[in-house]
Amino acid sequence: MTADPGVDPRARRGSGADGGPVTADPGVDPRALPGSYEAPGDFDDFWRTTLDEAAGHPLDLELTPVATPLRTVEVFDVSYRGFGGHPIRAWLRVPRHREGPLPAVVQYHGYASGRGHPLDDLLWPSAGYVHLLMDTRGQGGAYAGGVTPDPVGAGPAYPGFMTRGIAAPETYFYRRVFTDAVRAVQAVRSAGMVDPARVGVVGASQGGGIALAVAGLVPDLRAVHLQAPLLCDIPGAVRTATDGPYQEIAGYLATHRSETRRTLATLAYFDGIAFARRAAAPAWFSTGLLDGVCPPSTAFAAFDAYGGPKEIAVWEFNGHEAGGPADLEIALAAFSARLSPAA
Repeated sequence: MTADPGVDPRARRGSGADGGPVTADPGVDPRALPGSYEAPGDFDDFWRTTLDEAAGHPLDLELTPVATPLRTVEVFDVSYRGFGGHPIRAWLRVPRHREGPLPAVVQYHGYASGRGHPLDDLLWPSAGYVHLLMDTRGQGGAYAGGVTPDPVGAGPAYPGFMTRGIAAPETYFYRRVFTDAVRAVQAVRSAGMVDPARVGVVGASQGGGIALAVAGLVPDLRAVHLQAPLLCDIPGAVRTATDGPYQEIAGYLATHRSETRRTLATLAYFDGIAFARRAAAPAWFSTGLLDGVCPPSTAFAAFDAYGGPKEIAVWEFNGHEAGGPADLEIALAAFSARLSPAA
């Protein structure tokens, strides 16, 4: 597949996640800066230990039906055990008129948001998938509301979530979030209406960064969609982002001048580039060339490192929204091909 820049502002390239090669217009290449990330030597041991500890807690999946006026979608209030055995909430939305086990999509939401209202996010169940939307612990105070607390305390931090527990990898906020996210895949696979062999993950911004981490930690996913992912090439992003969450890290380091080395050493365990190198499921990335929140160079750093078949949609005149609904069209077509019974 070849994008025609004279017709479509999206430049796509990759190794054929949908079966064919993809090329991009070199005049629309967003890689203005090289990736600056270096992985710690014990990265795999760190995450193996983290997930083994989580596996020591029962999943305790609970699905409670929610009454809604919807005629074609059923909604369940979900609870399961995540990092530390802490209860994590989610919505599970299921096509009402279904036959046999269905493919599933696990979605992770954007920064500071939450799982929202039962009537939100009806795209994936309307397309025939079981859809689990994880509530990110401690968030939900902005945009869509959330209900999952983070019971773990933290030391001094810049306002927001990016520097919570940043003194060490073991205490960092996203260690808990990424573990919750892996357990969300386990939870949806435990639901009786799901075919556990046909599961994909999606997310935008923070949700894209979480989905990328899951792609690197869960070896048998069928498909991944990452729109303007956060938490990629973090050292480069902190220095180039002009808006959004990365500025929290810069603000923290502006005050804690002597802690740059230690802070970046912690963040190295949570960088999407490392997870991308370990991922194998076909993936579809997206970035906007005018994105000041998640600079396109950071998305390309993760894309270039990605270990499985991959494509990227590059939107020349868009910012953090990237391709918006056009990205959703790409994701729906890709997932239909990868999560069908014959795929």
